[in-house]
Amino acid sequence: MNEQLQLYRTTTDLYRDFVMPTYAPKLLLVRGQGSYVWDHAEKRYLDFGSGISVCNLGHCHSAVTKAIKTQAQTLMHVSNLYMNVQQPRLAKKLIKHGFDGVVFFANSGAEANEGLIKFARKWGDPQGKNEIISMHESFHGRTLATLAATGRSKYREGFAPDMPGIKQVEFNDLTALEVAIDEKTAAVILEPIQGEGGVIPAEIDYLKGVRELCDRKGVLLMFDEVQCGMGRSGYFYAWQGYGVKPDALSLAKALGNGFPIGAFMVKREYAETLTVGTHASTFGGTPLACAAANAVIDTMHHENILANCQKQSHYIKGKLNELKAKHSTIVAIRMRGLMIGIELTCAAAELLPGLQEKGLLALSAGENVLRLLPPLNVTVDEIDQAILIINREFTAIEKSS
Repeated sequence: MNEQLQLYRTTTDLYRDFVMPTYAPKLLLVRGQGSYVWDHAEKRYLDFGSGISVCNLGHCHSAVTKAIKTQAQTLMHVSNLYMNVQQPRLAKKLIKHGFDGVVFFANSGAEANEGLIKFARKWGDPQGKNEIISMHESFHGRTLATLAATGRSKYREGFAPDMPGIKQVEFNDLTALEVAIDEKTAAVILEPIQGEGGVIPAEIDYLKGVRELCDRKGVLLMFDEVQCGMGRSGYFYAWQGYGVKPDALSLAKALGNGFPIGAFMVKREYAETLTVGTHASTFGGTPLACAAANAVIDTMHHENILANCQKQSHYIKGKLNELKAKHSTIVAIRMRGLMIGIELTCAAAELLPGLQEKGLLALSAGENVLRLLPPLNVTVDEIDQAILIINREFTAIEKSS
């Protein structure tokens, strides 16, 4: 047995014997660089999933790797009982991108969204407001509170009862939202672009209407930008592409380009809602995590990442529309920036093994949407390579049907 095969079998055995089976991975990846990853047998794959919109600068970006290495040799963790120089610098960078407020650092998107829910309840408590409205087909996390806010019932099966005080309405339906808001409503939470639900962007008039409605009803508007933020939409924050500013928002995923870090921000007028002792996180905002995130933001500016995202978004949209004209399997193309959903006539998950075999890693969303989340510094050549593979897969599927 060769060394590569032995590595795969040993790793598979260890997963089977010691890792809780909440996932069912088959592919063993051992290294990555830029838009590519390699498996144990040194087969190369073009990664258009980016770790589910995490590695927006590609794998092992030199600036982020250097920042992590330098900080790890200096100071990794001191807890939030003490200050560290990286955390407030990161908070300032996030605020200086157009959202005047304050930041709380966490470890993940779910934890950031938990923080938003706690913030809304704390804010609404003196007024007797403790309910949250979220959207059908939304996804906000796997913890009990964020699961209750998630508008896809399949994720909640087996975990009943839902945490009380959260209800869902149809996305992009302003009338449904207005009917649902009552005297107990503290906040509305939504994704400006729904990711797991099928890459469904909010309609501009709808989002502006939600902002006006929340102002009129005295309700907080909170955006979950865990997947669609950090440049994914072509703007630093997805809300900037709509011109609709929330009262609070969450970030995670691409904030650390692979190093775990999340955050939520609230407008400055709400800065005193969560005070000393009301919320905490042992690992939130460590020197190491914040050093990685600082490097991510600096790199986004130094390498004109947003400009590239917008440029390549226009390019890949044209290529995908050409594919749509050729293949009856494709129903529609939905995208903002490099957050791309290809609606299909079949289950999207069925395509993933074939794409992987041909050298492309992609994702599904909803039930019938092929989701592409390439690195934001993706090149024209890499897009052309992905389009070629997707075309081959659609051709194979349509010939066999």
